[in-house]
Amino acid sequence: MATARKTTARKPAAKKCPDCGGKGETAEIVRVGTRKTRETADRQAALCLTCVGTGQAPTT
Repeated sequence: MATARKTTARKPAAKKCPDCGGKGETAEIVRVGTRKTRETADRQAALCLTCVGTGQAPTT
């Protein structure tokens, strides 16, 4: 008698966040000067505000 294999249903893969590309971080421009008006060539890592660092697209 053959035994039936148990299969589990897979959840669909979560979609990547469109703003950060699934990384959870974005690059922000570093501003310097008295009133933070001059932009430099440097970048600073910042938390993605769309997905709040998860890397997954929001469900709303």
